[in-house]
Amino acid sequence: MYEALKELDPVRINFNEGGLHILNIILGFIMFGVALGIRPSQFKLLITKPKSTVLGLFSQLIVLPAVTFLLVVLFSNHITPMVAMGMILVAACPGGNISNFISSFSRANTELSVGLTATTTLLATLTTPANFALWGGLYVRYINKHATHALQPLQIDQVQMFETVFILLGIPLIAGMLFAHYFPKITARLHKPIQYVSIVFFLAIVVISFSNNFDLFLKYIGYVFLIVLIHNGLALSSGYGVASLFGLPDADRRTLTIETGIQNSGLGLVLLFNPKIFPPELQLGGMLFITAWWGIWHIISGLTIASRWHRKPLKN
Repeated sequence: MYEALKELDPVRINFNEGGLHILNIILGFIMFGVALGIRPSQFKLLITKPKSTVLGLFSQLIVLPAVTFLLVVLFSNHITPMVAMGMILVAACPGGNISNFISSFSRANTELSVGLTATTTLLATLTTPANFALWGGLYVRYINKHATHALQPLQIDQVQMFETVFILLGIPLIAGMLFAHYFPKITARLHKPIQYVSIVFFLAIVVISFSNNFDLFLKYIGYVFLIVLIHNGLALSSGYGVASLFGLPDADRRTLTIETGIQNSGLGLVLLFNPKIFPPELQLGGMLFITAWWGIWHIISGLTIASRWHRKPLKN
């Protein structure tokens, strides 16, 4: 597997300034749509239901990156360092915008889902750069010390990443929440259509990612599929395990499972396309393929779980 995945790394991620602006606008639109469904009252869950909220944040912001690090270390001789760094990048991203719909369809605690998505997204300006720097740095030190293959130099401008995440997530979220507050009637009509359009736009980002390298994608989809399958399954299991360990209600267990397994990989893709964060001369193909395929697979896995839970009554 390692030798096959090596062919992915040299894939170049080249975007002109106009193309990058389009991707940024798409992601900003997606996050604006997410914010239309957020109300300030939903943040009261931090006070009124602190246990489930804190455990949800703990599962997504701490457990998932840590488990991902252990996974890439365990398979360090079978996957390339760039594939591993792609997995770490996905784990560092906040919750995905589709998680609220999947939670609702799963008979989960939708209010908790919305609150967790909003909170992790707002915190992402700090947690995404911090988690990628922490766990990515630990992995670089491990791989260069213990593995037979060394990782190419990977110097990421964390300040630039912070600025980019704030612009792409923070500003659209604030704008969307203000819009929903001052124009509630328009928001009520726009919220659902924008959710569906956002999914189409996200898929457009993925298509753009693979457009110049579709032959390679088809050639190695089996390996990429297996890696993301294991990683996403571990993420879903981590969320359910944390919720079960601390005795949360069944609806909250479902929510934590979904929130931990559905990541905003669109943010990861846009970060990869930003030459100020990831210079074009770096061989980032492995990160690109893992991050892009995760964005497709977590929708499939999330809807599969949701269809099962939709037919299964809550235990309590």
